[in-house]
Amino acid sequence: MDKFSFLNAAHTGFIADLYDKYLINPDAIEPSWRSFFQGYDLANENYSFTDDEETIEIPQEVRKEFLVIDLINGYRSRGHLFTKTNPVRERRQYEPTLDIENFGLSENDLDKEFSAGEILGLGKTTLAKIIEKLQRIYCDSIGVEYTYMRNPEKVKWWQNRLNKNDNHPSYSTDAKKYIFGKLNQAVTFESFLQTKYVGQKRFSLEGGETLIPGIAVMLRNAAEEFGVKECVLGMAHRGRLNTLINIFKKPVRELFSEFEGKDFEDEDIDGDVKYHLGLTLSKTYRNGNEIKMNLVPNPSHLETVASVAEGITRAKIDRKYNGDSGKILPIVIHGDAAIAGQGIAYEVVQMASLNGYKTGGTVHIVVNNQIGFTTNYLDARSSTYCTDVGKVTLSPVLHVNADDTEAVCHAMEMALEYRMRFKGDIFIDLLGYRKYGHNEGDEPRFTQPKLYKAISKHKNPKDIYASQLISEGSIENGYVKEITTEFKEMLTTEFDKSKEDKTSKVEEFMKSTWEGFERQDQEAMLAHLDTTYPLENLKNIAKVVSTVPEGANFVRKAERILQARAKMTFETNKLDWGMAENLAYGSLMEEGFNVRISGQDVERGTFSHRHAILRDEVTEERINLLNTNPNTKGQMTIYNSLLSEYGVLGFDYGYAMGNPNTLTIWEAQFGDFSNGAQIMFDQYISAAEDKWKVQNGIVVLLPHGYEGQGSEHSSARIERYLQLCAEDNMTVANCTTPANFYHLLRRQMKRDYRKPLVVFTPKSLLRHPKAVNSIEELATGEFQEVIDDTLHVDGVTKMVFCMGKFYYDLLAEREELQREDVALIRIEQLFPLHKEKIQKIIDQYPNVTEYVWAQEEPRNMGAWSYMLQRFELKNLSVCSRKYYAVPAAGSSTRFKKRHKAVIDSVFN
Repeated sequence: MDKFSFLNAAHTGFIADLYDKYLINPDAIEPSWRSFFQGYDLANENYSFTDDEETIEIPQEVRKEFLVIDLINGYRSRGHLFTKTNPVRERRQYEPTLDIENFGLSENDLDKEFSAGEILGLGKTTLAKIIEKLQRIYCDSIGVEYTYMRNPEKVKWWQNRLNKNDNHPSYSTDAKKYIFGKLNQAVTFESFLQTKYVGQKRFSLEGGETLIPGIAVMLRNAAEEFGVKECVLGMAHRGRLNTLINIFKKPVRELFSEFEGKDFEDEDIDGDVKYHLGLTLSKTYRNGNEIKMNLVPNPSHLETVASVAEGITRAKIDRKYNGDSGKILPIVIHGDAAIAGQGIAYEVVQMASLNGYKTGGTVHIVVNNQIGFTTNYLDARSSTYCTDVGKVTLSPVLHVNADDTEAVCHAMEMALEYRMRFKGDIFIDLLGYRKYGHNEGDEPRFTQPKLYKAISKHKNPKDIYASQLISEGSIENGYVKEITTEFKEMLTTEFDKSKEDKTSKVEEFMKSTWEGFERQDQEAMLAHLDTTYPLENLKNIAKVVSTVPEGANFVRKAERILQARAKMTFETNKLDWGMAENLAYGSLMEEGFNVRISGQDVERGTFSHRHAILRDEVTEERINLLNTNPNTKGQMTIYNSLLSEYGVLGFDYGYAMGNPNTLTIWEAQFGDFSNGAQIMFDQYISAAEDKWKVQNGIVVLLPHGYEGQGSEHSSARIERYLQLCAEDNMTVANCTTPANFYHLLRRQMKRDYRKPLVVFTPKSLLRHPKAVNSIEELATGEFQEVIDDTLHVDGVTKMVFCMGKFYYDLLAEREELQREDVALIRIEQLFPLHKEKIQKIIDQYPNVTEYVWAQEEPRNMGAWSYMLQRFELKNLSVCSRKYYAVPAAGSSTRFKKRHKAVIDSVFN
């Protein structure tokens, strides 16, 4: 008996449906059927039957059904390669094609009926109709990539969603008019700017104007259908002005004033170019639902804003929406060359599902110009698509023809639905073109003559959509002229009014979030602030962080850490760095502040000093002892980050921007690792307040100190941060005592304003016997910008200014030499220098004849250049290593020799 004869009795539609389910999730079907399908796949893996395989007597009807299912799945998995998604170029050719011959079928089968049509909702129907439907779903203006997803529920959702209306929208006449109205605004706005500001940089959206109606539809649906309360939008400069005007409703008059290059009304900021500015606006829709929209300010450095936008979103999820990511929608708009070429794009994508960084899914939209500045897309990436980075997290991708306005809006709607249902990332590749050069003053024909010849003859999306709407009877001929004239008249009126304005204004971003925080100058930064905290409260916190919670089972080493904490607090009263740090966090939490720490290995700490998270050795439960304090009003969250600096610091900077009442800390594993995030320091941390009136209280901890570990891991590159310091833009410190670090952290949050804080933190000092303080010094002390020596002032003839761990090296040498004539003055706050306090110390030493800056770093590094420029109180000489290309020697012997030579020079 033929072992496959049972197939003759089975309904082919049943088999087709079962095979389709098997392809999505093999484990979900009955084992015997699974075995059969596995055998079939093995025999048919090359889409054709050989003579040997013909001997398997599967009924011809059933076999053909399988072939049609293979064809359907070919369209599902590879249809995106054969779409009509490129408005100005022929698509590249890919093999094998979707020709039916490649699936073991022929033209003779086109009129035959197949039950496989039931998979597409057609019922039993001809192969010709199945192909027609597949072409409409997978090969028209939207190409879809989703079959690589490993979640069967997601795959099935996409199959069902795409079958609906054959992956085409079905908009009412009113909806079409709304969409066309937004497209008209986008196109008319760009045309107006081109006539009024010829050659001025504006980074036009022309060739991708359908982005505007697409975002408008997405935001309206988000508010009306899903109850989204807020949106955070990060984007670069391409199309930003159009978005500001037609989505965020920035006053057009203000934009025109910015085009005129007028000075800013604020004397204390430098401002920024118009296409970098941010904006916050609330909008109410037809059903009364309101959405707050935040366009994040950005620098020219592409993709940087993505991490900041994600951080802002997470802060709002935590602070404002009680962990409900469904109330806020992050959207990041990329350029095609940038998302393919910038490494931070990968870093941000990798954050998507991580506990410390997830935001409930992001809608990523690529405005795909098919070109970089002048670089052709074939030279800009090795991957097939610019969006292939999204496949790292198995995110679905929609490739859309930017000339098909309704397809763009449909893709946006599907992307929103997916994000809200599955809380995952999704990518939209909006395939258009760039009408002009990188900016409006460039000539693109130098590098892409053929492409720009085609673009010059190409209709804009508004004309294309208008023709479609008129031909189908949705609008009349006069409607286009009417709404175009109306919008252009508004622009003209505002343009004329802008001539009356004398200055431009930079609006504060997320103003309501920052109520009660007023921007301050350097005088306020140097003012005294009370950072004391009741002694008994500190002792209670110390008890909490040194006690094993009831029912917890820690490993013996962890228990010994807690015992050591108890001993240093309640017996010896010599608190080390880690204990003081814990008490700073615990005291702030009792006062109602939250604490967030993020970075590589921060839970334990690179040097095993923090131990903020302890694990139960039985259950592996993560226990944060500070959160077990019954008196705490705040919460501490601490996350070991992915191995990223740039993306993670950007995220934490955004978090601090979105939540000023959380002490937000990013810690580098070693200080020099921060150079991987240099763009964040240059473009945001040091400059954002001056450019965009944006305050930020991010704290950056950079381990620094010369201890013979080689050229890396010695220097945090202090010189770079000090070079960035100016006026009142940030605080830079290098503390020598646990108590001073404690008070510095408390001061950061007790202020009624926010400035970034960069702290060069110790390594060996974490356990140095002299780097300890009593708990009373924490309770009643204050932050000391400069720490005086304890020598008798009359005997001192040489005053040495120094910082950080090097102070203890100098102190040890002085004690060994029994020198009483050299005073060691510690500069704890490098910027801003508290010159008044420094001068007061100088004045106390009447017999000093020599003033020295001493540092362990080479002369071209460290703080020497900064002190030489900024100290101004006395003429300083320097004791340091000579000029070197690397921070420290790789040989420990050579390191010790050089280090000793610097110390000797101080006392010679």
